Amino acid sequence: MNIDEILMDYEAVMRLALERGFYFPSCEVYGDAQAGFWEYGPSGVGLKNKFLELWRRELVRRDGMLEIDGSQIMSKSVFEASGHLGNFADPIIRCTECSSTFRADKTIVDVTGIEVPESAALEEFDDAIVQNNIKCPKCKGDFEKTRNFNMMFKVGIGPEGEEAYLRPETCQSIFVDFPRLFKIMRGKLPLGIAQVGKSFRNEIAPRQSLLRLREFYQAEIEVFCNPAKLDEMDRFSEIENTVIRVQADGDPVSMTCKEALESGMVPNKFVAYYLGILMEFYEKTGIDVKRSRFRKLGDKEKAFYAKVAFDFEVETSIGWLELVACNYRSDYDLSSHTKKSKEKFEVMDNDEKVLPHIFEISMGIDRSLYTILEHSLRDDKEHERIVLSLKPYLSPIHIGMLSLVKKDGLKEKTDEIYLQIKRKCDAFLDHSGAIGRRYRRLDELGVPFAITVDHQTLEDDMVTLRMRDSMEQKRVKISELESVIVEAISFP
Repeated sequence: MNIDEILMDYEAVMRLALERGFYFPSCEVYGDAQAGFWEYGPSGVGLKNKFLELWRRELVRRDGMLEIDGSQIMSKSVFEASGHLGNFADPIIRCTECSSTFRADKTIVDVTGIEVPESAALEEFDDAIVQNNIKCPKCKGDFEKTRNFNMMFKVGIGPEGEEAYLRPETCQSIFVDFPRLFKIMRGKLPLGIAQVGKSFRNEIAPRQSLLRLREFYQAEIEVFCNPAKLDEMDRFSEIENTVIRVQADGDPVSMTCKEALESGMVPNKFVAYYLGILMEFYEKTGIDVKRSRFRKLGDKEKAFYAKVAFDFEVETSIGWLELVACNYRSDYDLSSHTKKSKEKFEVMDNDEKVLPHIFEISMGIDRSLYTILEHSLRDDKEHERIVLSLKPYLSPIHIGMLSLVKKDGLKEKTDEIYLQIKRKCDAFLDHSGAIGRRYRRLDELGVPFAITVDHQTLEDDMVTLRMRDSMEQKRVKISELESVIVEAISFP
């Protein structure tokens, strides 16, 4: 990065998102619009779709996983078996004076800097509030005792209002579908099953746009495995030299997956392999992985179903963000659904009958996209421009098609070239305004290449190809343009 280039912060990303159509609040024209619901505009949809295609290529197809698309509304029995109706709750406190409600853990850390894990006993929150004399941020009143608030969205099905719930995570349909999928797809352990879709959590205090939502996208992978074969991972050699940053106590330490395994930081080859391919994926998104870490969670931080857990976190201007939860769920899920449904979830692994264990890679798409935007956005003061340096294959628009002027046949020639390339890539046609200002708009939108048609084009059938990051320009033959573009925007 040039010394005159400055990385941008949350507020700059927010301005970009609103002004360039990446994302914006849902129902914003109405005063009663609820917080925690955001919508992707055209630029955001383009980035999201390309991110997911990279995810499918680098994780799903790489491992020959299956992908499903499950229902967003599921029966009460599913969440009784999963433990969500009993355990999926946040600690909340209510003011005795103004009746305002807050998350207990966030209020404590905001006032004192002390972190009490959200899974801690309720008494621990009460003790921290009393010992630090924490009052209501709105009216300085006292708080009631801490209680749990279940974050499930309840819905009524049919005229009788039969009880069901919006899913708080996409993985439960993977678990309940597992016996059928294993049978009809002729599955073999280990077997990865993936799903992309929306999940719903009734967050107490959604905030900071995409970072804490009530309706959000997840890309989840559940890998079903034989617990007796966690170190029999032939594919481990593919990633043994991949560098990951692991944190248990103290600062993150950079080490290869092989070193993480040998040091005991990672429990087995199976887990190490999936941490490795996850790191390789995020390297290709443009996130600065030197500002990342796999943070090993302690007993009080882990989800109730997790035996071993790592959070993949990335540093941003507002602190460390958890992008992916990596949980070794053991046989918790399949055992629970076996008991509740009375159906069999055991499968044959060669000649052995096995109730599979599960390793989960639960990715927050919205947070990942935010982090990509922040890590890619920079202020190029030397050239007086804002640049969104997205990887070309992730850019919502690949090519800006520009005519130098609209007269003298340049507009018609530009339109002709645009028609030739628009099915090969995402292209944007722009005839209006000074060429310098049009370049700046494309730079801010993250468009990696601009093609300009000028008077010389009419004589030599060549156009000017401008590169966003270097601002380099070169002449390219129109007949070669398609192959040049396709190569430049292809996945590595």
